[in-house]
Amino acid sequence: MNSVYKINKGINKPIEFKGLKAQYIGYLGIGVLLLLIVFAVLYISGVNMFVCLGVILLLGTLLFMAIYKLSDTYGQHGLVKKLAKRNIPEYVVCRSRKMFTALNKSSVDENMIHP
Repeated sequence: MNSVYKINKGINKPIEFKGLKAQYIGYLGIGVLLLLIVFAVLYISGVNMFVCLGVILLLGTLLFMAIYKLSDTYGQHGLVKKLAKRNIPEYVVCRSRKMFTALNKSSVDENMIHP
């Protein structure tokens, strides 16, 4: 029983499925589950079936386009790097010379470094 879908994983290469790389496969799976929940909520709340399907098809198309664009733009680790870059401070404040005079010692006291 061979599967129709191929999951390509070479040595030292990320998992790739139909052009999606690495964590984007998980993002797409989570997005599809959320779309299923939105459909169920809309249907149970009494919205017309064709309106529900139209909304879900529109959101699903936007989800697929966005995930594929992120995968193509940032690659395997690029999105994580972009999100981590926001946590880098603009500058470091040092109000004392003690940090620089302590550089000759084997270790710098962590209390002298201010964020």
